Amino acid sequence: MLILIVAATEPEIAPLVQHLQEHWTALNTRHFQRDDTEVHLLVTGIGMMATAFSLGVVLGNIAPDLVINVGIAGAFDRSLPLGAVVHVVSETCADLAIEQADGSLQDLFDTGLLAPNQAPFTHKKLLDPRGFEAQFLPKVHGLTVNKVHGYEPSIAAVQVRYPEVQVETMEGAAFFYACLVAEKPFVAVRGISNYVEKRNRAAWKIREAVEAVNQVAIGMLT
Repeated sequence: MLILIVAATEPEIAPLVQHLQEHWTALNTRHFQRDDTEVHLLVTGIGMMATAFSLGVVLGNIAPDLVINVGIAGAFDRSLPLGAVVHVVSETCADLAIEQADGSLQDLFDTGLLAPNQAPFTHKKLLDPRGFEAQFLPKVHGLTVNKVHGYEPSIAAVQVRYPEVQVETMEGAAFFYACLVAEKPFVAVRGISNYVEKRNRAAWKIREAVEAVNQVAIGMLT
């Protein structure tokens, strides 16, 4: 079995890399093997452009049996504790849109430039086709942004526009899009590092979120 693990940054998968170095055979710095399972690591860089390009290149050269996205996320949903790990089962692009004269946004589906079910979209969303059947983690709906929210009026506006979303990342939709187009099975797991609120880095729990999501990823491999 060939597994591709994708992260935006090195620190987000540092505990997993350490585990692989200690318990697996390193074929190179990004490629590990144990028994009949191989793990490739891909660090894309932050954001949708870097993720889409990097993942597109790799999926054009290898054929993984499973692609796993590992990282951290902010939470709109206050019922999700900081440090919790969630399974993202859908993604929406927050700002792939056209700003109107009154300041409102029309997404590309509203304008007719995209059909709501134009592949790989389903009812305007990018869905993990197997995700809704999974039972191993709380399932959440993701929102992917180019600009992380930290200003209360813009947070309120995005929650009105996308009331169903529970977590925010900068890469999720690109990851979903690439895997859906390439027709590769995938799963996205995220550790909750902060709430989406007025910018307050002092309240973030990045270390705890990274450790928790990496322990889940290690458990998935073992």
